[in-house]
Amino acid sequence: MAGKIACFVVLCMVMVAPYASEAFSCGQVQSGVVKCLPYLQNRGPVGQCCDVVKGLLNSAKTTQDRRTTCSCLKSAASIIKGIDMSKAAGLPALCGVKSPFKISLSTDCTKVQ
Repeated sequence: MAGKIACFVVLCMVMVAPYASEAFSCGQVQSGVVKCLPYLQNRGPVGQCCDVVKGLLNSAKTTQDRRTTCSCLKSAASIIKGIDMSKAAGLPALCGVKSPFKISLSTDCTKVQ
């Protein structure tokens, strides 16, 4: 487990670099997602994940913020093994928030408004 966390931290550092000049960063998105991993990998309850989802969606105020959030979530989901994408897609509804994009590997983040 420690190895997975270390790998995720390195991933976050690598992913932050291209977005360092933006107000909203990949690091912010992906560091929050860590709290969702037990639920998304079918290892635990939703727990604090809804707080993360609500916080991310409420913090993404601009179109660019929402596109960054979308891209970073897609990137993390494609790299981290064992994520149940149907659970990921259902998180906004489960948490009682509306997402400006579908949480899916097939979402075209460049079209997110």
